[in-house]
Amino acid sequence: MIEARAASARLGAAEVVSQVSFAVGPGELTAVIGPNGAGKSTLVALLAGDLTPSSGEIYLDGRPLHHIDRADRALLRAVLPQGGVTDIPFSVGEVVMMGRHPHRRRADNSAASDRNAVWSALERTDTVALAERRFATLSGGERTRVSLARVLAQGTPLLLLDEPTTALDVGHEAAVMQELRRLTETGRTVVAVMHDLNDAARFSTRVIALDRGRLVADGAPNDVLTAELLTEIYGHPMRVIPHPYDDCPLILPEA
Repeated sequence: MIEARAASARLGAAEVVSQVSFAVGPGELTAVIGPNGAGKSTLVALLAGDLTPSSGEIYLDGRPLHHIDRADRALLRAVLPQGGVTDIPFSVGEVVMMGRHPHRRRADNSAASDRNAVWSALERTDTVALAERRFATLSGGERTRVSLARVLAQGTPLLLLDEPTTALDVGHEAAVMQELRRLTETGRTVVAVMHDLNDAARFSTRVIALDRGRLVADGAPNDVLTAELLTEIYGHPMRVIPHPYDDCPLILPEA
């Protein structure tokens, strides 16, 4: 669904992403991990087409990304950027409806299908009760859930998410991760930057680790999330043990 071939990105004089290559197919929930400054958000911008590679190429649905116009990209991939605008003068319902804009030019789209997609997205993110609220009045966690609802309403086969659990309480964090896993079980593709390594271990099907702009590991959570690798890239001693309830590792930073 999305592929990077020796993709690099420069921001000013610095090469922030360097010669990264991987391909992600349907049904995968890929967690992108790494320390601050590793190039994770820049990688998402490359995959989304919001940043042009300084070298290499990104392929979306088998085609060079730069050959796909913005309108067609918006039907193939939805993007949740880090942070985002907080003071837009729209209601929650209007913000989520913005995700339906790419579908307006499709002959088979209708106002009813737009409404159904928005309502479903609100339900799946526990934001129905916020629909009439002004987006600017929401808490950080509520804004995260509404922004994710907008992405879900867009209905694309690929979701590119930069920290989709920012500011969420523990219950909503688990619910969001379960929803992302459910999406991949229906054949959708999710690439998500994650800071919570235990979320990556428990919910992802694959983990990509970045360090100083380079891809240093790519594989199943049990193979990538090792004490040796995590200690090296995060610069802090890590302990990794079997999870007591799930078939995944449990990551514990040393005190």
